[in-house]
Amino acid sequence: MRFLDLAETSAAVAATSGRKAKVELLADALRRLEPGEIAPGSAYLAGELRQRQTGVGYASLRERPAPAAEPTLTVAAVDALIAEISVVAGAGSQARRRELVAALFGAATADEQRLLVGLFSGELRQGAQAGLLADAIAKAAEVPLTAVRRALLLSGDLKQVAVAALTAGAAALAEIHLRVGTPLTPMLAQSASDVGAALLATGMPATVDVKLDGIRIQVHRSGDDVAVFTRSLDDITARMPEVVEAVRKLPLREVVLDGEAITLDASGRPRPFQETSSRAATRGAAARRKSATAPEAPGAAAGPADQLALVPFFFDILHLDGVDLLDEPGHVRWQALADALPPELIVGRTTVTSEEEAAAAFAAALAAGQEGVVIKAAEAPYDVGRRGSAWVKVKPRHTLDLVVLAVEWGHGRRKGWLSNLHLGARDPGTGGFVMLGKTFKGLTDELLRWQTARFQELATGDDGWVVRVRPEQVVEIAFDGVQTSPRYPGGVALRFARVLRYRDDKPAAEADTIDTVRAIGGHATPETSATPDKNATTEESATPD
Repeated sequence: MRFLDLAETSAAVAATSGRKAKVELLADALRRLEPGEIAPGSAYLAGELRQRQTGVGYASLRERPAPAAEPTLTVAAVDALIAEISVVAGAGSQARRRELVAALFGAATADEQRLLVGLFSGELRQGAQAGLLADAIAKAAEVPLTAVRRALLLSGDLKQVAVAALTAGAAALAEIHLRVGTPLTPMLAQSASDVGAALLATGMPATVDVKLDGIRIQVHRSGDDVAVFTRSLDDITARMPEVVEAVRKLPLREVVLDGEAITLDASGRPRPFQETSSRAATRGAAARRKSATAPEAPGAAAGPADQLALVPFFFDILHLDGVDLLDEPGHVRWQALADALPPELIVGRTTVTSEEEAAAAFAAALAAGQEGVVIKAAEAPYDVGRRGSAWVKVKPRHTLDLVVLAVEWGHGRRKGWLSNLHLGARDPGTGGFVMLGKTFKGLTDELLRWQTARFQELATGDDGWVVRVRPEQVVEIAFDGVQTSPRYPGGVALRFARVLRYRDDKPAAEADTIDTVRAIGGHATPETSATPDKNATTEESATPD
């Protein structure tokens, strides 16, 4: 199949508003894929690359060659080239990767280049999320939608489901079961502004879990074999020897556990999320040569990130010694968890029958230094891969009035609109502004239209990728926290920043200061400023649910 056909389908889906019409377009494209193209082709239609890591950054995408006049690429050829790019390593790898990227983009037409940019950047917003692809797979393969959805939930792999359905039909989908060692897409929580709103969704009685500010982990054990996966299904077993050892010590044969890994100080209070993330990312071969034993007390003495122990806490159990528990109600799973694990490995949880009890649990979690709570319906099954009303997270919300310093042109559905905002806080010492990060979240179509016109009025330069603007427009930003960042001049960045509203009533001179931002995060003023990275995205890597 021509890669151009997928690019045209992607553009058509982005331009189509109706769900049924989107499904028809996607199903037609899926039917035309050759068997060997189904895996990469279905991933492209979902806005993803089959390869999770490619090493291709924004700079490479910005400095691409002129598009080809005629289409020559096939889906299989594109997949092969990207696969080659993803495994480049060693001496001269940067130059070799640039050559391969240039070759790929040089062979692509303008429409194909637009699709490739969206795929590599992860910003292909065409409205073809996994739910729509599941519908399209069912239609293209002429199999029941329920069979596709169930297989997708259990495998966590849209590509595998597409291949099974389109090559072997319903029988192949029925063979997809929960398999110990194969990660499942985790159940997610929606958000509520307070515990009262959360309880309206879950009902009462409800279970209130402490929400840890750690890394979501799914741990699979079969005999002595233990594997640890992230919420995005990446295998991080080698980085978490303490977690492996803690689960290996349990008197169990087979188990699949859902939880969080977090770093704690000597008193048992959580360290900042960034330290947990850094510790998980930098645990190397030298650390793995050490004895990987779980700490005797919760946590370890505070120190550099690579010296902190990661402590696991679990809040759900999906499989136990040959028995799947996914479809059991929450209270059954949680009792099985309590029977199988010692209390020190289970997240703090409380059963509540009133809003007052839930509010007290929320206050206690915050007082203990935790991120908030997750309120859960006790009768709900484990809804793999879904963000429904059975789990509702409640966290305190911070807001700041910041100034827009620049805006990036959007891709995919946002093509032609100014989208990604560069955010700055006022520096009272210099009278200038200090960049804190970027966000394109919280922007409605109405806001996108408005800000495109507004920032073109304020533009001082446009390189085709980023529009620099006069620092005059104030925007109210909600965020979950502040963390240290070497990417930006102020040494800090916002976590989960999203737009609430524009403040036309407020001049830039009254925006919040960098000192206010640092105070929220408990950060001292850095002695030296870091050099900002123009290609850095909002600080959201390794984020928890």
